[in-house]
Amino acid sequence: MSEPSDMLLEVKNLTVDFRVKGGRFTAVKNVSFFIRTGETFGLVGESGSGKTTIGRAIVRIAPASAGDILFKGRKINGKIAQELDAEVVQKIQMIFQDPMASLNERAKVDYIVSEGIMNFRTHRSEKERVALVHKALMDVGLLPEFASRFPHEFSGGQRQRIGIARSLIMEPELVICDEPISSLDVSIRAQVLNLMSELQKRKGLTYLFISHDLSVVRFITDRIAVINKGELVELAATEELFGRPLHPYTRALLSAIPFPDPILERRKKLVVYDPACHEYSNDRPAWMEIGRGHFVLANQAEAAEYRRILAG
Repeated sequence: MSEPSDMLLEVKNLTVDFRVKGGRFTAVKNVSFFIRTGETFGLVGESGSGKTTIGRAIVRIAPASAGDILFKGRKINGKIAQELDAEVVQKIQMIFQDPMASLNERAKVDYIVSEGIMNFRTHRSEKERVALVHKALMDVGLLPEFASRFPHEFSGGQRQRIGIARSLIMEPELVICDEPISSLDVSIRAQVLNLMSELQKRKGLTYLFISHDLSVVRFITDRIAVINKGELVELAATEELFGRPLHPYTRALLSAIPFPDPILERRKKLVVYDPACHEYSNDRPAWMEIGRGHFVLANQAEAAEYRRILAG
């Protein structure tokens, strides 16, 4: 895999195991990808596919069992220097799926948003802290007066905006968005997505956008990686992936996207992914580049067929 000069984050052969009753469970297996500065990189898959575990490994919540995670060329998984650990906490932030569960319901918004800068003492005075909180709230479309309220006084969309403000006040470079709109009403989702796009342009942010909703991922991402049972099966530019999906699992996911037109919805054909379609007994699969920037998990026979599809 080529390494661009503007690479911000690189994940190399990442494996994450968890201890379970009776042994160990591998949630993420030998995953590799990179994220360029300023792009939105999508990570999609079904529930339980391991996508959230990858995000948590990057922010050091879930320890990596094998492989490397590099941020601006420096390894950040495992034991690292205290100074680098502090930089990672500041420069890589996470927006969580459930805005209510991720906010301290007993704390006021003022404390929730400013907890990070208080821990790192990045402000010089109380007046400056208050000013930073007010600016963070205004950046996400909330009034400064909201700082004196509690999370339960807000709607789901407003709570997610508070979570975004809590991340942005740290002035991060990379924001990991873990299903940030899945718990919101459909009418609110577009507002939050547009807000995130606007903030990215204004602040030069880089996003890792984790989701199971392919229609949302198509709207906001530059490149997409598809994960199935802890393994990446395909990675390509967003429109390339939607226009020329190669792996059978990717095709199955795309076939399940609902159409707004009820007539087209009734006519569409669902593709069911059957792992038995792969013959890996003598020809084992590997992660390889089939076309320029288009990667897929395939054995040699499948790779030849995929290259024929791209050439046609």
